Amino acid sequence: MLVLLKNHTIMQLIEIGQTIKERRKNLKITQPDLAEMAGISLNTVYKIERGKANPTINVLNKLASVLGLELKLEVKQIKL
Repeated sequence: MLVLLKNHTIMQLIEIGQTIKERRKNLKITQPDLAEMAGISLNTVYKIERGKANPTINVLNKLASVLGLELKLEVKQIKL
Protein backbone atom coordinates (compact mmCIF):
# COMPACT_ATOMS: atom_id res chain seq x y z
CA MET A 1 0.00 0.00 0.00
CA LEU A 2 1.27 3.48 -0.89
CA VAL A 3 0.70 6.23 1.62
CA LEU A 4 1.83 9.77 0.89
CA LEU A 5 1.76 12.60 3.34
CA LYS A 6 -0.15 15.57 2.07
CA ASN A 7 2.85 17.93 2.20
CA HIS A 8 5.06 15.37 0.43
CA THR A 9 2.50 15.02 -2.36
CA ILE A 10 2.22 18.79 -2.74
CA MET A 11 5.99 19.14 -3.00
CA GLN A 12 6.11 16.48 -5.68
CA LEU A 13 3.38 18.27 -7.66
CA ILE A 14 5.29 21.54 -7.38
CA GLU A 15 8.49 19.83 -8.57
CA ILE A 16 6.67 18.25 -11.50
CA GLY A 17 5.20 21.62 -12.44
CA GLN A 18 8.59 23.32 -12.22
CA THR A 19 10.19 20.64 -14.40
CA ILE A 20 7.48 21.00 -17.05
CA LYS A 21 7.73 24.79 -16.99
CA GLU A 22 11.55 24.79 -17.26
CA ARG A 23 11.51 22.30 -20.13
CA ARG A 24 8.77 24.24 -21.94
CA LYS A 25 10.74 27.47 -21.63
CA ASN A 26 13.98 25.79 -22.76
CA LEU A 27 12.14 24.63 -25.88
CA LYS A 28 10.65 28.13 -26.33
CA ILE A 29 7.10 26.79 -26.30
CA THR A 30 4.31 28.99 -24.96
CA GLN A 31 1.69 27.66 -22.55
CA PRO A 32 -1.06 27.97 -25.20
CA ASP A 33 1.06 26.09 -27.74
CA LEU A 34 1.91 23.35 -25.25
CA ALA A 35 -1.76 22.95 -24.35
CA GLU A 36 -2.71 22.65 -28.02
CA MET A 37 0.08 20.21 -28.88
CA ALA A 38 -0.70 18.02 -25.85
CA GLY A 39 -4.46 18.16 -26.41
CA ILE A 40 -5.22 19.56 -22.96
CA SER A 41 -6.66 22.85 -21.77
CA LEU A 42 -4.55 25.94 -21.21
CA ASN A 43 -5.95 26.16 -17.69
CA THR A 44 -4.63 22.66 -16.98
CA VAL A 45 -1.12 23.59 -18.15
CA TYR A 46 -1.23 26.75 -16.05
CA LYS A 47 -2.32 24.90 -12.91
CA ILE A 48 0.20 22.07 -13.38
CA GLU A 49 3.08 24.51 -13.76
CA ARG A 50 2.02 26.27 -10.55
CA GLY A 51 1.65 22.97 -8.66
CA LYS A 52 -2.07 23.60 -8.21
CA ALA A 53 -3.34 20.65 -10.24
CA ASN A 54 -3.42 16.93 -9.61
CA PRO A 55 -2.90 15.69 -13.17
CA THR A 56 -3.65 12.16 -14.28
CA ILE A 57 -0.90 9.92 -15.63
CA ASN A 58 -2.52 10.32 -19.04
CA VAL A 59 -2.17 14.12 -18.93
CA LEU A 60 1.43 13.87 -17.70
CA ASN A 61 2.21 11.42 -20.52
CA LYS A 62 0.78 13.85 -23.08
CA LEU A 63 2.91 16.69 -21.73
CA ALA A 64 6.01 14.50 -21.47
CA SER A 65 5.60 13.34 -25.05
CA VAL A 66 5.45 16.90 -26.38
CA LEU A 67 8.37 18.05 -24.21
CA GLY A 68 10.61 15.05 -24.88
CA LEU A 69 10.41 13.84 -21.30
CA GLU A 70 9.54 10.45 -19.84
CA LEU A 71 7.70 9.36 -16.73
CA LYS A 72 9.59 6.86 -14.66
CA LEU A 73 8.82 4.84 -11.55
CA GLU A 74 11.70 3.43 -9.56
CA VAL A 75 12.04 1.37 -6.46
CA LYS A 76 12.94 3.66 -3.61
CA GLN A 77 16.32 2.99 -2.02
CA ILE A 78 15.87 2.41 1.70
CA LYS A 79 18.68 3.52 3.97
CA LEU A 80 19.36 1.07 6.76
